[in-house]
Amino acid sequence: MMTLRAKFANRILSTDIPVMVQMQELIRGTSNVLSLAQGVVHWTPPTAALQKVQECLWDSTTSSYGPDDGLPELRAALVAKLREENKLINSSVMVTAGANQQAYANLALALCDPEDPVVMFMPYYFNAYTTFQMTGIKNIRIGPSDSKTYHPDPDWLEDTLSTADGEQVPKIVTIANPGNPSGTYVPEPLLKRIAELCQKAGSWLIVDNTYEYFMYDGRKHVCIEGDHIVNLFSFSKAYGMMGWRIGYIAYPSSVEGLGEQLLKVQDNVPICASIIGQKLALAALDAGREWVIERVEKLGLNRAIVREALAPLGVGAVKGGEGAIYFWARLPDNVVDDVAVVRWLAKRHGVIVVPGSASGGPGYIRISYGGLTEEKCKLAAERLKKGLTELVDVGMVLL
Repeated sequence: MMTLRAKFANRILSTDIPVMVQMQELIRGTSNVLSLAQGVVHWTPPTAALQKVQECLWDSTTSSYGPDDGLPELRAALVAKLREENKLINSSVMVTAGANQQAYANLALALCDPEDPVVMFMPYYFNAYTTFQMTGIKNIRIGPSDSKTYHPDPDWLEDTLSTADGEQVPKIVTIANPGNPSGTYVPEPLLKRIAELCQKAGSWLIVDNTYEYFMYDGRKHVCIEGDHIVNLFSFSKAYGMMGWRIGYIAYPSSVEGLGEQLLKVQDNVPICASIIGQKLALAALDAGREWVIERVEKLGLNRAIVREALAPLGVGAVKGGEGAIYFWARLPDNVVDDVAVVRWLAKRHGVIVVPGSASGGPGYIRISYGGLTEEKCKLAAERLKKGLTELVDVGMVLL
């Protein structure tokens, strides 16, 4: 007799349970908790954009299907943005239902067969990892990062892409820049070296630029393009549009048939990204990067507040803060279960972070400083510091 488990696909059974689902369940089971877990920002879209999109509610086109690859006017605006801001002059655009879900899924399905190896670097973005799992890709090779900078190790990548003895060369190499969960930034020379290694090996390079505007201490975000490079972008964090689910893929125009293959996935999964979301995205572009940068600069206060709260972990234990909205912190050496620490912090101290094991880093935690206003961030940081001080001094005191 068939068991219930046997009715499910092996690829979904072998997919990790999403860590943010676990964190949301933990929040629901805990009263008066503050979250430094989910990667969100505390602002909402530009007021003028929201007002403009209200006028679209009664337009019949808002309730209809749109072109699979996105509204023409939005794609034209994005091509202009890519050329002016990102210096990507040979890239075509597909608008997706978020950079997380649809962009990664589109690319995994369009570029990879289940037997193809792919490369990520530790600590990796957990949802990119589970996207590979969910699409049936089993050979996920996790590369190391430099212990001091948390930049991807290019020497390991060179060795991996030079695989001999009948082993397959990885089909995809993927990085997030700035990093999630590391909060570090891959400098341009290293990014170019990684791209050159991928080109030489015949591998695709996927770069997630979700946090392109979230740079600190004078750092500048840089994109690169080539016939083997795909860049991902998102409206979620920059314009506070998390729930509107709008992202986009910038793919090489020179690769014949790539757009066509991506459209196959697009039409069979979402058909098109939310039309009202696309109209809001177009209106948000009018506010421009200056609107975003102004808000990111104010996040510097949250960044400093949370960094100080992590001081009990000691010098050298905390990385990140170069870009994005994250710190990546090593727990005390005698702590072996980061998931248990996360649950303990939530229940005893009323603050939630993400366990590092979700990103291939057991014994670490990811802390996000973007989702709370300064006042609430201070309160969350006080709770976090109290909890970490107790953890370091006496360990996890049970309730």
